[in-house]
Amino acid sequence: MNEVVHIDHLPGRTLTVEGKEHLYFSGTSYLGMARNEAFQKHLLEGIRLYGSNYSSSRISNLKLQIFEESEAYLAQFTGAETALTMSSGFLTGQMVVRLLENKGRFLYAPRTHPALWRTQADFYDGSFNTWVATLPETIGTFPENDLILITNSLDPLLAQPYDFSWVAHLPASKSITLVVDDSHGFGVLGKEGAGIFSKLQPYTNIRLLVLSSLGKAFGIPGGVILGEKETIDQFKANPFFGGSSPVIPAYLYAFLQSKAIYQQERERLFQNIQLFTSHIAGLSIFDYFSRYPVYYTRQHQLCTYLKDNGVLISSFPYPSPQDDLITRVIISSLHTEEDIHTLAKLIEEFSS
Repeated sequence: MNEVVHIDHLPGRTLTVEGKEHLYFSGTSYLGMARNEAFQKHLLEGIRLYGSNYSSSRISNLKLQIFEESEAYLAQFTGAETALTMSSGFLTGQMVVRLLENKGRFLYAPRTHPALWRTQADFYDGSFNTWVATLPETIGTFPENDLILITNSLDPLLAQPYDFSWVAHLPASKSITLVVDDSHGFGVLGKEGAGIFSKLQPYTNIRLLVLSSLGKAFGIPGGVILGEKETIDQFKANPFFGGSSPVIPAYLYAFLQSKAIYQQERERLFQNIQLFTSHIAGLSIFDYFSRYPVYYTRQHQLCTYLKDNGVLISSFPYPSPQDDLITRVIISSLHTEEDIHTLAKLIEEFSS
């Protein structure tokens, strides 16, 4: 059974529980933006320019340039033709599936994020590689010509990378839309943190939509869709988009001003990953992959052992309270070398 810890402040590299400071190796703020003072400075500048919120629609007669500026940068950064921002990653996912719902037959990969579900029936806990291996045969049995494949770009819970070479072998006789949720890779993986879009773009036999939360690595409460202009324009014309609130402009301002900060923190993150991996490479309790800050373990008792020794990690049932525990150590750019050494020493003692 997982133990819930209640706190009254935002964690950084540490947090205080019942008067005692603990090291914190959890959460999805991989680049530490929520506690980055330089980023906060840009955010305060943005609030002075744009206020604390923008209470209007993106389709109103008043147009704030910061939306188009940030979307143009996101498209250029990732290599997409067009980008569209929304107020949350979850809303982004829901808009995509709702607007595609009557445009083809849906096929869900295992462990797809809830933001992309239409109902709970769209989730199942299976092997991604098995799904991929059986996909051509499965597709061949469907009478429908229009298919919509929904998948994550990786498994951030079990710390497993996904190979997308299979996309090149999808049948050209079908009209296929591939929707990829890159929320946990965007900002960390890919060239300069640009995520998976450019890796998938060469597959001309499919229509590609990559969507992502901006709230993980980038620290922005919002989401983004990357794809062809024709498709994105259709999303813009839908009441689902016109009726939703946009990203708070002050955050988009901070995002555009923080390009160098993101790259600096990304390098720090990789240094921390390399250091921690060097310590635990001889142990067999973790699943992980290169340059990614998540380390999954099936030994859930590690959470209690570390908490008793002043370290908090991620351990809770997911995606619902009725599901199995997911226990992970998550590194961020905020951690110091001493933090990493302390964590690694405790894990070595636990494993001995």
